[in-house]
Amino acid sequence: MLHSRPFIGLAAAIMFGLVALSGQDASSQTTRTIKVVVPFQAGGTADILARLLAEQIGRTRGPAVVVENRPGAGSIIGTEAVSRASPDGNTLLINVAEFAINPHLRKLNYNPLTDFEPICHLVSAPTVIVVNGASPYRSLGDLLNAARTNPSGLTMASVGPGSPFHIGIEMLKRLASVDMTFVAYPGNAPALNAVLGGHVTSMFGTYSNVAEHLITGKLRAIATATPARIGTLPNIPTVAESGYPGYEVDSWFGVVAPAKTSKEAVSQLADWFTSALQVPEVKAKLDAQGLYSVGKCGADFGAYIRRRYDEYGRIIRAAGIKAE
Repeated sequence: MLHSRPFIGLAAAIMFGLVALSGQDASSQTTRTIKVVVPFQAGGTADILARLLAEQIGRTRGPAVVVENRPGAGSIIGTEAVSRASPDGNTLLINVAEFAINPHLRKLNYNPLTDFEPICHLVSAPTVIVVNGASPYRSLGDLLNAARTNPSGLTMASVGPGSPFHIGIEMLKRLASVDMTFVAYPGNAPALNAVLGGHVTSMFGTYSNVAEHLITGKLRAIATATPARIGTLPNIPTVAESGYPGYEVDSWFGVVAPAKTSKEAVSQLADWFTSALQVPEVKAKLDAQGLYSVGKCGADFGAYIRRRYDEYGRIIRAAGIKAE
């Protein structure tokens, strides 16, 4: 028994040390703060998405997750700030289509393809082409045929210039060999009011922004720009089904970290975000915003960004789109 006492003492010391170490790890994880930068004003889709996921991750994973809005210059200000942040996994960026569009329009102090680590493609928002409910155009074919005979008389509105919707309009014009006047608005609301008021022929925007008016009949959907038909609009064909295979314009939202963030940190963050997307309460709130979970992460998301970057660049150069 005398010989066992040193062993018992040593074992107790080791256990005490492990408990203390475990306590330090738990404490450091709990006191860790992750900042998610949204490069737009509060209240928009990107901001709502960031806050919804931040709350879920903070509640279930331990670290505090805060959202910081850093709007300006078409998302460039917030994006550049994150590109310069420490690659410790504690500063993230909600990125959208402009992330891959801006480099083709402006001189930047960062490269979206090399200065960031892709974490996850979080959600997408289906896009739709609509006309006023009293419009004579009942299909995309009707609209494009009218554009062929009267190009100067038809207009299509969207957020812009340089938005994914603007690029989508230019891509459609080239594919269909038609001309329509693009009318840029600073937000979805004024573009929506323009088509409701009959000031423009049509509008290209997200489904969530027009859904209410489609239900009341004030607007009519003539095509979706999604790969497949929207579940709530089963009778509305896609642009691809309307004769333009491969056409797709989505409003997408992802999350990235500064370049050189460790693979371990990126993997952990990807797990946190994808798990948050799968929570029924979160899914219900996303559905209410017209957002659909994607959850493609890491290299898959990196390949998606690259593909979009190349596609946007081709259309911007071909259409001669310039930043304003």
